[in-house]
Amino acid sequence: MDRTDPDYAPLDPVAARQRMVDAQIRPAQVSNPAVIAAMRALPRELAVPPALRAFAYADQNLPLGEGRYLTEPRVTGRMLQVADIHPGARVLVVGAGTGYVAALLAGMGQGLVVTALESDARLAAAGRDLCRQWAPDVHWHEGALVKGDAADGPYDLILIDGAVRQVPPALVAQLAEGGRIIAPICADGGVTSVSLVLPTPQGSAAQPLFDAAVPLLPELEPAPAFVF
Repeated sequence: MDRTDPDYAPLDPVAARQRMVDAQIRPAQVSNPAVIAAMRALPRELAVPPALRAFAYADQNLPLGEGRYLTEPRVTGRMLQVADIHPGARVLVVGAGTGYVAALLAGMGQGLVVTALESDARLAAAGRDLCRQWAPDVHWHEGALVKGDAADGPYDLILIDGAVRQVPPALVAQLAEGGRIIAPICADGGVTSVSLVLPTPQGSAAQPLFDAAVPLLPELEPAPAFVF
């Protein structure tokens, strides 16, 4: 990152946010008015460490520490677009990090009930701070990502904000009838694709929707198999 590059050091975050939507989000086939309005309104710079705020509107994943990242804006916008969220839906954000996606969802209106699940206490504290100001109705829960949050379920939509090798069965079990999961899935040695995951009698099935360079969530990496 070149801190002298004016594209990465906007003097006016409001103007930079509008440029992000017009140059990154809308050209990426994002046309849902609620998604567009929420991304225009929410200060993304508040979801990254202070040292990275000058890069908050760059089209890239930004490190949050401990192997965690804030997903690039274009991918976030497309994930919300393909989620096809219905009014009044109950939504769980897994790996909510610093709260950006949860706050976006709350800012989309439509009576959404949003729960943010985060296992890292430091990130959860930052996310609560962001939501306290911008999305006070978001319910935060600290706990293991692999277990989900059954207490606030079942959910019409579960959105995993970070790539996984496979969706944990506990999350599939927390879907309401007709519910779905949107998650970046990275098969071993393969390309990461944001996918629509639906429950099946055998567990779940994933339909790839679009490719995206989303870092893996370290906590949801499968444990290495023991080899004799």
